[in-house]
Amino acid sequence: MIGLLCRSRLLLSGSTMMLALAAQTPATAQTLPATAPASAAPLADATAGTPTGSEADLAAGIVVVGNRYQAATLQMRSANTVNVISAQDLEHTAVHNVAEALGMVPGINVMNTGSAFAGGVDGASRGEGMFVSVRGLNSEYNINLINGVSVAQGNPYSRGVQLSLLPPSGLQTIIVNKTSQPDMLGDAIGGTIDFRTPSAFDYAADSRGSVTIGGRVESRARAYGQNGLGWNAGADYSRKFGADHQFGVYVSGFYDIRHFANSLVGGVQESGCCDNGYDFAVQDAAGNSAPGLDPAANLIQTAANFGLSSGYTERFGGNGTFDWRPDEDTSIYLRASYARAKTDQNSQLTQIVGVNKQDGSNGTALGNGTYAPVIGAVQARFWYETNPAIATLGTVQLGMDKHAGKLTVSPSLFYSWGSNARPNHIEVAGRYAPVAYGGSTLFGYDNGYPVPLLPATVRNQLNNISGMPANGGPPEYTPQTSFQRKGGGKIDLKLDFDGGHLTFLKAGFRVETSHREITNRDYTVPGYGNAATLGDLGVIKQIYPAVWPKRYTWQVPVIDQGKVFSLFNQLGGATDATIDTCGSNPINSYNCNTQKANETVWAGYVMGQLQYGNLEIVPGVRYEHTDIKNVFWVTPTTDGNTATGAFGSNKAKFDAVLPSIAFTYRDNGGAVYRASAWTSYVRPPFLQLGGGASTSVSGGVTTITQGNPNLKAIRAINLDASGEWTIPGGGHVMLAGFYKHLAHYIYDNGSSAGIVTGSNAGVTTGTVTYQPQNGGSGHVYGIELQARQKFSALPGLLSGLGVAVNFTRQWTRVDVLGDGTRMDRIQNAPEVMANGQVFFEKGPVSLDVNYSYAGDYVSIYDTLGKNATWDDVWVRPVSRVDVHAGYTFSRMFKLDLSIANLFNTPSYWSHIGQHSLAISDIVNSGTTSLVTATMKF
Repeated sequence: MIGLLCRSRLLLSGSTMMLALAAQTPATAQTLPATAPASAAPLADATAGTPTGSEADLAAGIVVVGNRYQAATLQMRSANTVNVISAQDLEHTAVHNVAEALGMVPGINVMNTGSAFAGGVDGASRGEGMFVSVRGLNSEYNINLINGVSVAQGNPYSRGVQLSLLPPSGLQTIIVNKTSQPDMLGDAIGGTIDFRTPSAFDYAADSRGSVTIGGRVESRARAYGQNGLGWNAGADYSRKFGADHQFGVYVSGFYDIRHFANSLVGGVQESGCCDNGYDFAVQDAAGNSAPGLDPAANLIQTAANFGLSSGYTERFGGNGTFDWRPDEDTSIYLRASYARAKTDQNSQLTQIVGVNKQDGSNGTALGNGTYAPVIGAVQARFWYETNPAIATLGTVQLGMDKHAGKLTVSPSLFYSWGSNARPNHIEVAGRYAPVAYGGSTLFGYDNGYPVPLLPATVRNQLNNISGMPANGGPPEYTPQTSFQRKGGGKIDLKLDFDGGHLTFLKAGFRVETSHREITNRDYTVPGYGNAATLGDLGVIKQIYPAVWPKRYTWQVPVIDQGKVFSLFNQLGGATDATIDTCGSNPINSYNCNTQKANETVWAGYVMGQLQYGNLEIVPGVRYEHTDIKNVFWVTPTTDGNTATGAFGSNKAKFDAVLPSIAFTYRDNGGAVYRASAWTSYVRPPFLQLGGGASTSVSGGVTTITQGNPNLKAIRAINLDASGEWTIPGGGHVMLAGFYKHLAHYIYDNGSSAGIVTGSNAGVTTGTVTYQPQNGGSGHVYGIELQARQKFSALPGLLSGLGVAVNFTRQWTRVDVLGDGTRMDRIQNAPEVMANGQVFFEKGPVSLDVNYSYAGDYVSIYDTLGKNATWDDVWVRPVSRVDVHAGYTFSRMFKLDLSIANLFNTPSYWSHIGQHSLAISDIVNSGTTSLVTATMKF
């Protein structure tokens, strides 16, 4: 209640200040930067429904761009290096969400999984992009904005934002800032992504609107006999009103739903605890990879999952804007956005597990002191798990721009909230008794796909899951939540000068405070009741004849999630007696995975622009101070006896002075050259600053495991140089080079800290403390090329042809552990990325053929715990072809058809070892076809 009253007073006082400023004397309008909030100058609209504008409008600091040519013009006019995705680009695609749409931008890699509650193949089997990296830096190294508001980070284990929440239909323009200036947030090393929505003043018509309805079909679901259908609807409306049209309202809404059923192989998934489904083909006497052999090339798979992941994702939300422009020098705005996504995902996994393995000298002797493993038996199992997700993201912003003489004042208040919950995660499993085997390998391969070498008995068991004994994993329920709320205010002041070399000075102040909370609890009921088999449980809904149609032809059951929950509740439900998150003490188990954090960031900056002919120089400095208080559960243990814990806390502080300088030379012939040097930083993830603590006392040694509030922020020195050129006939070329030096690197390791070291380890008396630590230094450097040309000079229909390409080549290297012993590539950073497009635009017809490629990259470091780089998890190169066709029947009606992944390439393929496919996770999500009809009025 106190927080609500404080926010109410803040909004009231801010509104009063803005109204007072609005009453001041009118003055000349000023240019806003590319990252300006959505209070920018109106566009000269050519039609009632599409934001369009002249170059003069674009230079005035716009909010949205209607087509690709305006996007290129905005890039040219920008004060910093940016890439722009226009509303037209978003219309010409069948991608599932904005994460995938961002894959059209040079330097951006789209990942189908990441540090959400469902990572690895669990997340990837949804068949959609979830996170993005920018210029080699993972999602937590980037900032995401909606209309200039830094959005809440609802993800549990990192500062990244899961962008699969947002559909392309909910936005109009995306600006990717590759470089930063002092008036931008300082905690972005990769880039700043700004999702923009329009206002009524971005359209020429006083009143206009549009309605969009579409349908979709997913081919992989149809391969299982499901319909794979989905649909989407959206509408927006804007109106200017008042005696002088000084008021404007814009509202939009969207809804979509997709049904998926995707095929998966989980080899990496089975390589860890607790089946340890890997081995070495040739071993030494101790069972290690034989000397002289590449351990990754020597890997063999001894267990894997083969399954069906099915469900749906339903999203809805909208945007709203109210503008008041009492005179030509004053703009007051209120903007809001909201998005919600609910995913219901059921993974039905048949499992083939080698057990009773004999390694090293207990295996088969090969001579010269080497051995082959013996897989004593094979066990058929079944594992059902759900991976639901409910994610929300909202923003509210109240602000104004006031010009008074040569002074521009821009105050604003903002608030954002976001969540990422896994509310109904439940599991149940069964297994047959092991069947004698005795071989040294369990799988062959067909083009990289594992082929089980099964005894007939095991294959028959896989075709009779309903008769599988009910043991090996009774119903287990794990609800998980994560959310963040953040809000604050800022004020920017800009003073323009006439004559001389100094054109403006700009300064600002910003404060933001946030609250974050994560919970993770686990409940397991004792046994299966009176059921002898999985069929007796009454949870099987139907049987599919093939777990992966045309590839793996044994059966897979489809489980009724509701009946699994009913069974769980009948057998004990979620109570103090069944909670076992961290042992048998229910109080500890309820709280041990609960973490809270409050973070306040104070920031100020000053910058100016010097003009020498066509050369602009912008020096400046930004300062940010951060206070963080972490609250977590501390569990004490003495001589093996665990006592009831209590909440503890720690504090962390960060200070960052961030100088920068940027040079821009604008050639009157249609060229722009930029060079900049800037500094940035990223604060460590909350999980590592204040993760739950445990204290154990045994034999005179006290062992403490806890978060580390003394972690250093990751720091970066960034260099960037680029040139952009316009070409007659609507052409555009951009060439950029960049370099980033990193210090105190921290990598993403999901729910665990990446580097944990112990002080005083090995002592016989005293205290040993285990805490997360920073890594060492690293670098990223690369080049980006973007080009687009329409061949307008060709005769007839050929004048509608055009091509567009972008290409990125980047190199990354980092000291992962901080001691120089493990140098590796940076996570989620392909060395090569490319997009190519052939398009046709003539009259009412538009056609696009798009090709995208991303090279291989490291996803997880040292997944087998070998303290090496050979066992990194890599993601294979991904390429796909998308097509689009559109026809505009009139100014009011348009029809679009898009097909994503036309040639049905795998959507995800990870493997252990860069050049080994022996242990792989594979997902096939098929093709997606989308038909959309749009009516404008």
